[in-house]
Amino acid sequence: MESTENPEAQARATREAMDASALALHAVWLRYFSFTGTAGEFEIDAYLNGSMDLPTHERDLVAHAVNELIDELPPRLMAPYSTNGTTAHYDLDSSQEEDAGS
Repeated sequence: MESTENPEAQARATREAMDASALALHAVWLRYFSFTGTAGEFEIDAYLNGSMDLPTHERDLVAHAVNELIDELPPRLMAPYSTNGTTAHYDLDSSQEEDAGS
């Protein structure tokens, strides 16, 4: 993830990451608080909505909380590819290729 020196841009990007991952404010605040964050849930909400600024260290704790929670989410379901009626082909070394052909 890229870093930013602009507090408003950081708050907006953090909120977008939360929204895209469906993270609840309360879960983010609890994680942030466990990292020794000093702002209350109301202040974090105000920061994420652009109504209040936080010191750099506190902003980074919020971002870290969001990133950790995102990392803990289960992987998204991926679409399978078709096999076109073929079986999987494995790269064999030359000695195994002779055995596989017999």
